[in-house]
Amino acid sequence: MTDNTALEAAAFRRLVQHLQQRSDVQNIDLMILAGFCRNCLSNWYQEAAEAAGTPIGKDEARERIYGMPFAEWKRLHQPDATPEQLAAFEAAQRRHGA
Repeated sequence: MTDNTALEAAAFRRLVQHLQQRSDVQNIDLMILAGFCRNCLSNWYQEAAEAAGTPIGKDEARERIYGMPFAEWKRLHQPDATPEQLAAFEAAQRRHGA
């Protein structure tokens, strides 16, 4: 019998690794296209840790997802959003009722 939890954990680790390798993909673009970003993923990770009885802080959760402190990742990889990205984000938010 397949252990779904192990498969889900492996898929999660692969997603995190992929997002760490694709620093060219901006969080705002992920939000526009998929409705979630690295920060969302770190929030979900933090919530899961709390539910499991091992709470962690926001900074620690983000570091696990980003692979480095968030401030460093942001400095190295996250330029300011363009007006076009901001407009697309606002349109996506309206489409999805957020």
